[in-house]
Amino acid sequence: MSELDEDRDGAATTIMVVDDSENIRRSAESLLSPEGYHVVTAADGFEALAGAVEHRPALIFLDSAMPRLDGYQTCALIKNHELFQSTPVVILTSRDSLFDRARGRIVGSEAYLMKPFSKADLMEVVEQTIGRGEAL
Repeated sequence: MSELDEDRDGAATTIMVVDDSENIRRSAESLLSPEGYHVVTAADGFEALAGAVEHRPALIFLDSAMPRLDGYQTCALIKNHELFQSTPVVILTSRDSLFDRARGRIVGSEAYLMKPFSKADLMEVVEQTIGRGEAL
């Protein structure tokens, strides 16, 4: 692991991936972990809220369509919490519409990533939102 893959405390930069699909969570983890990121996952918005407080991720990926608490609702709750106002949130979705993108921006997301995603697409979003391993 390079110096760039660590936050200011020397630990790997944490990225949270929230999706009700285990395949998406495992795929993102398998792409990010070899790049030196510590990946934590959650299956829904409620798990995401608890996990965000526990792990303090530098970046959060949220599936737009989850049961109980969707990605947009979860993003709004995260962004309204003083600890996470500056934490970048990326909406993961299989729908690419202007309405969905606008809704994501309204609730505070910094970016939008289409599923299924490639390693190049995923890493581009990571580097655009948090840089290469920078702690926020």
